[in-house]
Amino acid sequence: MNHVGVHLGGMSPSPNDLPQAHATQTVRADGRPQPGFRDELRRIPSLRNAISVLSLYVQTAALLALTIWTPGLWRLLTWPIVFVLMGRTHAQFASLMHEAAHRLLFRHRRLNDWVGRWLLGYPGFTTTDGYRRVHMAHHREEFGPDEPDIALYANYPVSPASLRRKLMRDATGRTGVKLLRQQLRSLRAPDPLVRHTQYKIWGLQLVLLVAGIVVGAWWLYPLFWLLAHLTAWRVINRLRSIGEHGGMMASKDRRMTTHTVRQHLAAKFLMVPYNIGLHLAHHVDSGVPFRNLPRYHRALREAGYVDDALEYPSYRALWKALCTPS
Repeated sequence: MNHVGVHLGGMSPSPNDLPQAHATQTVRADGRPQPGFRDELRRIPSLRNAISVLSLYVQTAALLALTIWTPGLWRLLTWPIVFVLMGRTHAQFASLMHEAAHRLLFRHRRLNDWVGRWLLGYPGFTTTDGYRRVHMAHHREEFGPDEPDIALYANYPVSPASLRRKLMRDATGRTGVKLLRQQLRSLRAPDPLVRHTQYKIWGLQLVLLVAGIVVGAWWLYPLFWLLAHLTAWRVINRLRSIGEHGGMMASKDRRMTTHTVRQHLAAKFLMVPYNIGLHLAHHVDSGVPFRNLPRYHRALREAGYVDDALEYPSYRALWKALCTPS
């Protein structure tokens, strides 16, 4: 399978360097869970997930309230912190939306899809159903002909200067504005379903704007929601994306398509919430809800499917490896 103008596999391990896995009571030699263990892993904790969605909204409201209530010059300290944390908030919305796209957020399908659209996707400028279609193509065959995010993953390793340029485009909003313009054009799409979905997204954005005006803080939406999405979130999204698949290649062995990175508290807090950083386990079995991924990852290590040589000790170590000297 060919992708014109891109180079793949620059970060994939050699097949000969992959650890030799063995079957255990919980997983097979290819990493897939054994039937009984798989049934346990695939149980969806709907109530706990509902609490996660609710707590995300409470946290978001608290951050925005802090920007209103902080007096005078103290805003010079709190506003930049809140701005970065709102980028994290967008990462949280996107991660839970991703869970809903896999239909792993709630056992009740209609509830799963409604929350995924109206409470998670549309606030984050995402059509959850459209995301589901392209994301399932990503899972069917990473780096295959229908891979939606090939531009994010290809041509690694790059020079440090190249990565800095990419991140600067993200941080200054150039990437976000470009994608936003493309999305706005969908308001005139010939497909009525596409148009109507965009109407819902932008109608909800209008509600958020009006809500800020009603509470006497017109700047809440443009600064701490829209601008944070266009800048801080874009930086987080790129760093997370290349941490998942940067420089990898198509293969039936998911260890050739997906990085594995040891999860530390700071990264989990800021960049990879809700266990989304345990991405290799997610790709070996994409039907496992996020709360069960740590247990699955431990089982993969016990089976030798993942070891210290394969797993990067931190995201910083992986990002360093993704760069070559100028």
